[in-house]
Amino acid sequence: MDQQTEQDFGVAEITWHVPEYEKHERDRRWYILAGLVVVLLMIYAFWTKNFLFMGIILLGSFILALNESQEAPQVEIALTDEGVVVGRKFYDYDQLKNFGIVYKPNINAKNLYFEFKSPVKQRLSIPLMEQDPLAIRKELLKYLPEDLERTNRPLSENLSRLLKL
Repeated sequence: MDQQTEQDFGVAEITWHVPEYEKHERDRRWYILAGLVVVLLMIYAFWTKNFLFMGIILLGSFILALNESQEAPQVEIALTDEGVVVGRKFYDYDQLKNFGIVYKPNINAKNLYFEFKSPVKQRLSIPLMEQDPLAIRKELLKYLPEDLERTNRPLSENLSRLLKL
């Protein structure tokens, strides 16, 4: 962590880097199926004269194709004595309700989850990569309660992995 980060967000206790988003391995079959879905949605949008929907489909397809052609940038994660830093964003421990760690190496699940006190903010999911889950847990227990009921990845993440999105 640089000097400015330590000054603004507290002293970094643990840091690591993660890709900004998960890049899935997609085979030819996935692209054929995705193309078919896009064509069917475009036909439906044209048939119902819903040109806004057609534009959204085209924009989404373009963004997906653009992301596919480049590597995911690395984002620095830092657990500080004041909160959690994710890239350029800082989350004070006062904003967070609890944390949970899902560690299941047999299904390649090694993630850290933060729930916010605000019901309008969605859960924050951070891959642990090569970090020791016990060291992360020990550090976070100083500041937040642990959600011991979180033993699996959320359904939304499982669906995202299944559909390779």
